Amino acid sequence: MQSAEQTTNEIVQAAWDKRPLIISGPCSAETEDQVLATAQRLAATGKVDMLRAGIWKPRTKPGMFEGVGAKGLPWLQQAKKLTGLPTTVEVATGKQVQDALTFDVDVLWIGARTTVNPFSVQEVADALRGVDIPVMIKNPINPDLELWSGAVERIARAGIRQIGLIHRGFSSYGNSEYRNAPMWHLAIDMKLKHPGMPLINDPSHICGRREILLEVMQKAIDLDYDGLMIESHIDPDNAWSDAKQQVTPERLAEMLDSIIWRKEDVNSEEYHAALEALRQKINHLDDELMQILGQRMKIAEQIGKYKKENNITILQTSRWNEIIERASVKGDKIGLSKEFITKYLDAVHMESINHQKKVLDS
Repeated sequence: MQSAEQTTNEIVQAAWDKRPLIISGPCSAETEDQVLATAQRLAATGKVDMLRAGIWKPRTKPGMFEGVGAKGLPWLQQAKKLTGLPTTVEVATGKQVQDALTFDVDVLWIGARTTVNPFSVQEVADALRGVDIPVMIKNPINPDLELWSGAVERIARAGIRQIGLIHRGFSSYGNSEYRNAPMWHLAIDMKLKHPGMPLINDPSHICGRREILLEVMQKAIDLDYDGLMIESHIDPDNAWSDAKQQVTPERLAEMLDSIIWRKEDVNSEEYHAALEALRQKINHLDDELMQILGQRMKIAEQIGKYKKENNITILQTSRWNEIIERASVKGDKIGLSKEFITKYLDAVHMESINHQKKVLDS
């Protein structure tokens, strides 16, 4: 006969292993009634695998609601008993880790404001030594993959075997469409560096407003994310924190129903044969691109020789602007975005500068 602890561990493991993993709950635990009602309505949808709630809320400015603190943990514990859903909370200090574990929180996550500080991550890691519990790590506020990877390494060195990544977007100057710019390429790079770790998307913090949640959720699924963490509240407009980005449990269920859930692969010889033929074409084109880029760099080196002989600077701003403008016009005609063209040519330009610098230094 299984013990209650064994059964609980199996439930948590089953949820952790599920794909896609759906995590939901209020941005902040506000009252016991609010937590229990949200949990029960989420469970009633049959679409949520894990219950989240903010107990401690690190805020940008003092005076903002910073969570009810540890007194909210028994509410979450009771919600788990009522619904059977495993629970997860954010922790930022060793004391918060201990408090969460005392009230049987099943999964912990480290928030963006903590990931950015190696000392804080290390404190959490030290508190986790000897504990067998899944831990998720959000990307740091700033777009720095080394900080994100460093946090993963610190938690792994503490002996945590099951580590997940949460992509919640990055703070960026001038961003207006999102609360936190997704910068999808950074999350994908992180996934490639840690292929064995589940990557969860947090569209609530990326969007900052519920109107565009579904669009971001779908994109994450299209990019083969392993799950979603979405904030849900029984009365979103009157939530004590982040009201604009939360949805009711029922609306969450509607959104999940409308997503096109894509697979990473399919067991079809015809599909694989067609895909392989197209990939071979891409390989040939990539080979040609490498050859052309190599030829371009040789011409750049010849230009570098003329600049050296005539004491001319490497960077020619007017010429660079001319290249960008010309390429953007051509790219637009063949369906290439200006953003891509600019990033691509930036990389090519820097490589050309490096080749010319070697010539000038020789």
